[in-house]
Amino acid sequence: MTVDRTGAPDARAQLIEIRLDEASIARSANPNIDHERQVAIYDLLDANSFALDGREGGPYRLVLGTQDERLVFNVLDEAGEHVVSHHLSFSPLRRIMKDYFIVCDNYYAAIKSAPPSRIQSIDMGRRVMHDDGGRVLAERLKGKINVDHDTARRLFTLICSLHWKG
Repeated sequence: MTVDRTGAPDARAQLIEIRLDEASIARSANPNIDHERQVAIYDLLDANSFALDGREGGPYRLVLGTQDERLVFNVLDEAGEHVVSHHLSFSPLRRIMKDYFIVCDNYYAAIKSAPPSRIQSIDMGRRVMHDDGGRVLAERLKGKINVDHDTARRLFTLICSLHWKG
């Protein structure tokens, strides 16, 4: 998190817009997946900490896409001018994402008929997967983009929504 001299969070170190690159990320035919993407973006914009390493500035706009099996963060300034692009391999996230999808499938199946205690235990596992995914993503962004724990978790959710088959 970026902090000013008074110790208060820097209001500029945040995302004010997130778009999905339509050329590389197609809309889903499944309305549930589109809804998950919209919710993930809303949650990120509601509360986030996003700063480019070694650079003053912000707030930022993010265009998230994929290229050659890599995740692409196109960062724009407040006016919409390109600032920097970062390409990340999906490889470090694949295992966690696969496990996360299994837990989510179990969760959605459980909410239909399982007792509350079973749903709670699955949801706890889902939260652990979120933490793991957010941690790995923050590590992958280190030296490029600084995000706090909650922003990393929310970004992980959005990235997962791009690959979820529903």
